[in-house]
Amino acid sequence: MELRQLRTFEAVVRHGTVTDAANAVGLAPSTVSEQIRGLEAALGVALFARTRRGMRLTGAGERLLTWSRRLLDLAAQARSEVTGERQVLWLGALETVAATCVPRVLGRLAERRPDVVVRVRAARGRDELFAAVGAGELVAALVLDTGEAVGDLGFPVPPEPLTFLDVDPVPLALVAAPGHRLAGSPALAAGDFSGERLLVNVPNCSFRMAAERALGPGPERVEAGGVAVMRGWAERGLGVALLPEFAVADALRAGSLARLDFAVPDLALRLVWRADREQLPGVREVLYAAGA
Repeated sequence: MELRQLRTFEAVVRHGTVTDAANAVGLAPSTVSEQIRGLEAALGVALFARTRRGMRLTGAGERLLTWSRRLLDLAAQARSEVTGERQVLWLGALETVAATCVPRVLGRLAERRPDVVVRVRAARGRDELFAAVGAGELVAALVLDTGEAVGDLGFPVPPEPLTFLDVDPVPLALVAAPGHRLAGSPALAAGDFSGERLLVNVPNCSFRMAAERALGPGPERVEAGGVAVMRGWAERGLGVALLPEFAVADALRAGSLARLDFAVPDLALRLVWRADREQLPGVREVLYAAGA
């Protein structure tokens, strides 16, 4: 097996067709096909079933996929150690998380592991992050979650075995305009919000999932948009919103928003990675250095 063949193999798995894989890695489709045939010949097994819809992994291909990323990672690590290059750690995060929560993580890593170069890729959706982690393009991803397993907040997770470390709490606040009927009321319960207008983002938004877990089906959902839009609408009395503390702290201090007396569990800033990557020398230690 050659490393270039393994890289091409992973590209075909990721993109599903020879043509799309060739475009992604900057090779001619004929070269991609040649490398896949060469890899299959070297191993003596078929790695793909060729179908009208593209390339589908065989059982042997599935088994190779569990090894290919480890082999490529080890080759990259060997190169960096032999040449004296600093290890590069690629992390992914949703755009909002990257802008607000990731800097603390980067600061800890810079202090504790100055031998590692950290790069961050911002993404618009969790599916994109998990796909990149599964493909080995990212060592780990930072997501907002809760509970004892990845995805307990309510979002789908990929089939690959994942492990995680909660690196920071993300406190939430249920807020409304100062003149709201519930502002100043003590010890509110979920039933007190029946019929209220709950300002939300798209269904896969972490803060919407947290609000629906906390408040249940009683409030009317009003799709407002992102965090800034929900905050602005809440300030204008258009509904209540469950938002991260970092997004509403200034408005609460200024008095343009009121915190409602309703207990909401924190979310966790969760570092998620493929469980099999812990077998690589030093990876687990670097990832745990990101924790508080």
